[in-house]
Amino acid sequence: MSTEFIEALNEIEKEKGISKDILLEAIEAALISSYKRNFNTAQNVRVDINRFTGVIKVYARKTVVEEVLDPRLEISVEASREINPHYHLEDIAEIEVTPRDFGRIAAQTAKQVVTQRIREAERGLIYNAFIDKEEDIVNGIVQRQDVRNLFIDLGKVEAVLPLTELMPTDKFKHGDRVKSFITKVENTTKGPQIFLSRTHPGLLKRLFELEVPEIYDGVVEIRSVAREAGFRSKIAVHSRNPEVDPVGSCVGQKGMRVQTIVTELKGEKIDIVRWSESVEEYVANALSPSKVIEVIVYEQEKMARVIVPDYQLSLAIGIKGQNARLAAKLTGWKIDIKSETQAEQEYGRPKSAMSTMHQDSVSID
Repeated sequence: MSTEFIEALNEIEKEKGISKDILLEAIEAALISSYKRNFNTAQNVRVDINRFTGVIKVYARKTVVEEVLDPRLEISVEASREINPHYHLEDIAEIEVTPRDFGRIAAQTAKQVVTQRIREAERGLIYNAFIDKEEDIVNGIVQRQDVRNLFIDLGKVEAVLPLTELMPTDKFKHGDRVKSFITKVENTTKGPQIFLSRTHPGLLKRLFELEVPEIYDGVVEIRSVAREAGFRSKIAVHSRNPEVDPVGSCVGQKGMRVQTIVTELKGEKIDIVRWSESVEEYVANALSPSKVIEVIVYEQEKMARVIVPDYQLSLAIGIKGQNARLAAKLTGWKIDIKSETQAEQEYGRPKSAMSTMHQDSVSID
């Protein structure tokens, strides 16, 4: 060790933000193990590195006793006072036992410790950077693929995008840029591990927050999102300012804002509906693009019975029940859809007594 070594630690402290004292303490602890291993001793020892010169000394630590039973751990009062006249019974006497060739072992050990600590510090910085981005969108580049995952280069770290978290319309190859949603960040023994998704509803929500200034500024609020990735999504929005149309803000001029999101999601259809405190109105809006005549709410069952025109029944239910299923997810209410004719037959409501409810929503294909 030398003054150059101490200067190198000072540089590491400046560049990497790792305290020199912490590094030296870690090196001293590692050198104790190296000393015992290389010199096959069970002595209690202390290693001291001079903070200015880098000089290393090894001291055996022995308890001062009247009668020595184990010379590796004990020293007599007389022998201890030859080292220092101020030692007394039960004191810990320190005797320098630095081997001649200990410098070579010390240099190798110090290099290993410093390298490990730098790696740990860099992993910590990456983890701290990405834990703040959990539930946010990141851009990355496809690096490789195995049978279960895509591995995405995010710059300082490689993230995992499970194939199960890809949309059916996603087709990526090496070098493609991918926009994904961070679902989880874990700090493992191998470093930070970041998990991504393209199917998570949070991806749709964050895309709207990035694309619509009114949402970013907090004027328009996303109240709920329901998504069947790659096929269809529904998003419920509400304006805190009565003069701002939440649906129109999300759609944008000539549909430009929402179309950008549709393109990013490879053509996924998006229904933008107005959220309402009125369950009847909210459920009716959620069933867009179907027209709704009446919504009957059953509070205890948290169920809404919806009556739609006969010719709108299949549209309200959707292909394989998709529209009704997404509306139920969006609102949190069970939805039972009936046509006018079914309602007349089951509940005795004449068609003439029914009128179509006002709905506020937009569907984008």
